[in-house]
Amino acid sequence: MIDFTGLAARPAQTWGALRLVPLVRHEPIEDLRLHAKVYGDEPNVVLLPDRTVYTAYVPHAFVATWSADGGPAAAYGTQLGQPLRHMPVRVRRRLARRADRDRLRFLPLHLALEGYLALHFGGPVIAWEEWSRRAVAHGLSPRAEDAWTGAEVRGLDDALKVFEIHPGQCGLLLYAADALAAAFVVPHPEDYRALHPTLIRDLYGELVHDYALFHPARDFPAVIDDAAVTSFAGLRAEAARHERAWAAFHDEVMAAGLRRAPAGTETVYRMGRFTLSRFLPAFERKGENHIGETITGDDGRLAYLKTFRLSEAQSRRGHLLSTLAAHDWSLPAAAAALGCDVPALGMRLERAGFGHLLRQDVLDGYRRAVSGRSPRTRRGGAASPPA
Repeated sequence: MIDFTGLAARPAQTWGALRLVPLVRHEPIEDLRLHAKVYGDEPNVVLLPDRTVYTAYVPHAFVATWSADGGPAAAYGTQLGQPLRHMPVRVRRRLARRADRDRLRFLPLHLALEGYLALHFGGPVIAWEEWSRRAVAHGLSPRAEDAWTGAEVRGLDDALKVFEIHPGQCGLLLYAADALAAAFVVPHPEDYRALHPTLIRDLYGELVHDYALFHPARDFPAVIDDAAVTSFAGLRAEAARHERAWAAFHDEVMAAGLRRAPAGTETVYRMGRFTLSRFLPAFERKGENHIGETITGDDGRLAYLKTFRLSEAQSRRGHLLSTLAAHDWSLPAAAAALGCDVPALGMRLERAGFGHLLRQDVLDGYRRAVSGRSPRTRRGGAASPPA
């Protein structure tokens, strides 16, 4: 599970459909510090060790600096660059690369996104007759997913500019129409102040983009009982009680989806007593599905977190691929596990964007089988049984 021990939620600030929940640390982490290295708006190509290529919009990298003896580490500061007027292509060798003996440069969130795109990327492990030659030879290459920059999320720019940064704030939870969309945690309050502006250049999922555009956020007013307040001390006590109630409500209800144990975790790099990892969800059909990356200490304390909430379509694709891989890419076995027949599974694969993995004659046969079962429509709209 993602352990938020040591982090406390403060009262949220709402702007339109967006709700920003500050996270504060009572004891900052001193021996790990983060700062941003700004790249600009050119496309980035990362050459991965397995000879695949990851191409994305990468506006900045994070540089983690740690100390070997547990003493305080220094942050180098952050400077946001201006958009470039030309479009070169920048080639990088790794998503996480050691920059010095005690410094690691990594591409925030792209570690998690590349892990999702690489999910069962090799394709069928057994050459079942239904799969195309392309599927067996090349797997899911190329694989692509969509995301939006923070600048395209309605109201996020204004919210980040006008909301106050709390004393000791080391993180933020972003909700769109009260659906948890993203989480961001850093080791130290100074790191957060430096990296707060980078949130507008980060990547966000379809949910935060659409909810911010079409749905308002609910208001949770704090109502103080007049009868319980007879002095300034009583007023302070009531205010403290509301803060505790908000933190408990947030931990138990609003952020519950992020606290679920991830289905898969992969260690990316070890930095002294810290470990950089990325995780994938269980791809629940009716629940929240977050991918992300963490840095944790040897005591399990969360130092860094960045998450990306998958859309329903992205969750379905992950669910389909995981089910197929769990059943050795056998369509009959996977269909039985999903509670449908093979033609219906074939149509689900096509709707998910994986139709090209099946042989065309097989896919056409599945399409005829499914359409033959569907009630045809007479002129005037009444349904007739199949012939």
